[in-house]
Amino acid sequence: MRKKSTYIGLLSLLSASMAIGQNWTETKSGNWTKVTNKGGQTLGYATTSGVKLLTDKGFAFKDLNKNGKLDKYEDWRLSADVRAKDLASKMSIDQIAGLMLYSKHQPIPAAAGGPFAGTYNGKIFAQSGAKVADLSDQQREFLTKDNLRHVLITSVQSPEAAAEWNNNAQALVEGLGLGIPVNSSSDPRHGTRANAEFNAGAGGTISMWPGSLGLAATFKPELVQRFGQIAATEYRSLGIATALSPQIDIATDPRWNRVSGTFGEDPQLATDMARAYVDGFQTSTGANEITGGWGYHSVNAMVKHWPGGGSGEGGRDAHYGYGKYAVYPGKNFQTHFLPFLNGAFKLSGKTGMASAVMPYYTISFDQDKKYGENVGNSYNKYIIHDLLRTKYKYDGVVCTDWLITADETAVDVFLTGKSWGVEKLSVAQRHYKILMNGVDQFGGNNESGPVMEAYKMGVKEHGEAFMRARFEQSAVRLLRNVFRVGLFENPYLDPQVSQKSVGTAEFMKAGYQAQLESVVMLKNKTKTLPLTKGKTVYIPKQFTPAGRNFLGMDIPEKLEYPVSLNIVKKYFTVTDNPAEADYALVFMRSPDSGGGYSIPDAKAGGTGYVPVSLQYGDYTAQGTRDPSIAGGDPLEKFTNRTYNGKTAKTINTSDLSMVTETYAMMKGKPVIVALQVSNPTVVKEFESQSNAILAHFGVQDQALMDILTGAHEPSAMLPMQFPADMKTVEAQAEDVPRDMTSYRDSEGHVYDFGFGLNWKGVIQDARTAKYKKAVLSLK
Repeated sequence: MRKKSTYIGLLSLLSASMAIGQNWTETKSGNWTKVTNKGGQTLGYATTSGVKLLTDKGFAFKDLNKNGKLDKYEDWRLSADVRAKDLASKMSIDQIAGLMLYSKHQPIPAAAGGPFAGTYNGKIFAQSGAKVADLSDQQREFLTKDNLRHVLITSVQSPEAAAEWNNNAQALVEGLGLGIPVNSSSDPRHGTRANAEFNAGAGGTISMWPGSLGLAATFKPELVQRFGQIAATEYRSLGIATALSPQIDIATDPRWNRVSGTFGEDPQLATDMARAYVDGFQTSTGANEITGGWGYHSVNAMVKHWPGGGSGEGGRDAHYGYGKYAVYPGKNFQTHFLPFLNGAFKLSGKTGMASAVMPYYTISFDQDKKYGENVGNSYNKYIIHDLLRTKYKYDGVVCTDWLITADETAVDVFLTGKSWGVEKLSVAQRHYKILMNGVDQFGGNNESGPVMEAYKMGVKEHGEAFMRARFEQSAVRLLRNVFRVGLFENPYLDPQVSQKSVGTAEFMKAGYQAQLESVVMLKNKTKTLPLTKGKTVYIPKQFTPAGRNFLGMDIPEKLEYPVSLNIVKKYFTVTDNPAEADYALVFMRSPDSGGGYSIPDAKAGGTGYVPVSLQYGDYTAQGTRDPSIAGGDPLEKFTNRTYNGKTAKTINTSDLSMVTETYAMMKGKPVIVALQVSNPTVVKEFESQSNAILAHFGVQDQALMDILTGAHEPSAMLPMQFPADMKTVEAQAEDVPRDMTSYRDSEGHVYDFGFGLNWKGVIQDARTAKYKKAVLSLK
């Protein structure tokens, strides 16, 4: 017995001595293994990837390139810069070319048809037998064949599905080459579903917040920073480590169809909101911080759109050939830099600056004073190399907007190529020109072939050593953003944890509170609001005519209630008879007259360039700019894009009829208007026929009900001017902020930037004292 005990004791001592100095443990989690380094970083690797562990001084590391030794890029104790430079030096040109790609939009699962379609073993998802989180054929191809590592995620079926898809994608790429993980991204995804009822215990659905204009309307940068922190936490739970946001263009032209995605038209407010948003998204704290504010709750912010996209001529947008030109009649080009230079590039938090920038599609017309080129911003050496890279010393990632290297097929199609100003160059030549300006990445490009052709062009012109260095420069920038958020250590997620981490009670409550704080009360005649709960209300139905959405897909006409009656009935009794109602509630949207172009086709009855109108009634432009400042397209035979004498017809003109007809039917009883704002609106058409007006930027119906009934006092203010009429809209300069005559209502209130009412009257507080002062400029 003694001998046996001694033997067992010796084995125990031997086992203990072997474990001395080992500071890590392993646990299985689904199809991946979690490695916990005591006093170090947590690792994760897939059981199918072939990755083994290396040890050094008691710590575990992933042998991503499977060479049996600890390379610098595998050593989590080193800085992101050191690791990125080491890995870039080991990458082939093919691999770097793949790193420079940013995928087309990827819904999970892939759509059956349309521009975002995909297949599973050659079949559409519904017929394939595939699981929701499986990779599509197209995704497998661009991850393996093209070495693509940056994926743009759109819709997901659930947080669990997003997490599982992430794990499947990471397991695939971890087993390839150098083991570079996928860096997934998203456009803003925290908007509201109007008919959703607030439920603090509703887990699993991402929290809902007002849109960017609504955040700006709070005039509270601290609220926006809190949004960024919560959104980043939810993004990371979905496997998303890069945000293709915020959109920090100054909305100096009120007609632009992307005003709703901005923080408004004031440079100082947009600058402060940009800084707060990026700080919130990028900063990790406590145990989640790796170093320098970066960590496992950090999301890279790709601010857009350098050098500012809010001054399209006539308010037209550069997603289309008819809107490719940004103009500067007020000589205010540099003012548009302010949210970048003083906001996103000058953070209060440790991360210092936004990690990525996206230039806009526009040709910043006649602003290139050095080389004299009128080409899209990513193609413009002066705007990217001389200004962004050299003068302002920006060394983060610069990524083109989507599809700018593809060929244009029509001036009025959203998904066409947008190679503005360089249409005569080949696709490979476009890539080369962009690379030589200092741009690192190509949005919406899944194929590495054109990047490799661009490399060969550079070798021929500059030599192989020069082009190798140029490619490594971009690789370092791109890889640094992946290292800093911890993806090389552990890109894997627990789907059940993801489900519980998204849409928590805390996050839902914060989002709902922000919605309440984003609604602007513009009018409250004789203190019509707040309304008494339980009274009877009449709500007219809203008509939407048949048409097409921005992707060109047909939309059928419909006549329906513009709000959820189930929610309204928790506050009021609803009637279809105005004679029985105590109040009328009219829910309308900003006027929509289209993009300023009507197909000049005899059958369609179009007339080419037309005004963009901010009023509901027909608008005919008289005495407006002729000739246009800029113009020309390979698909056009003229350069003068004037719309003088042309008429714009509003698609939703029936929204105005809802107010006027309801006002007549109510026979003096209160009419309350809730206006969903996407653009500044000419309200003079209906203001006098309303007793109270609320302006909001996308909130849940319940939030409007809470304000209407006094459960929450209005506190928001306009983040832009509301024009007196279309004459002042036409007279303002596309590039100049706050240069319109604002509307004065029947109560004597002026709907200017920073105007809003609470129950007591016009809001005047620290916010108005700070932001209503003179407009900043950088000239």
